[in-house]
Amino acid sequence: MVDWLTMTIQMASLAMAGWCLVSTFRDQPMLVPHLIGMGVLWLLVIGQAVVSAVAMVGGDRPAETVMFVSYLATVVLLPPACAVWGFMERSKWGPAVIAFACLVLAVLMVRLEQLWNPVV
Repeated sequence: MVDWLTMTIQMASLAMAGWCLVSTFRDQPMLVPHLIGMGVLWLLVIGQAVVSAVAMVGGDRPAETVMFVSYLATVVLLPPACAVWGFMERSKWGPAVIAFACLVLAVLMVRLEQLWNPVV
């Protein structure tokens, strides 16, 4: 895994969560800029997944490979699934769904980093 990319994903995810929480408190529905933000976040996550897959094929594997791959699959599927769910919810709760998903994404990235570089 690339450390700076992991940190970028975490910061972008937390920024997106903050933006969506502000939209929720202002009673605004999810709009196209929210979708664009989720799309950028998803591209970052896909980049991290590709880098991780290439590293694993090259022989650099975490100790718990199955667990790592399952977390990685969840991280890749989370942004588009929640973006669709948030866009379908045309009330103020659409951005709340995205905010929650972005907070979960940041935590999952921490867990991926822990699996990749375990502290002994």
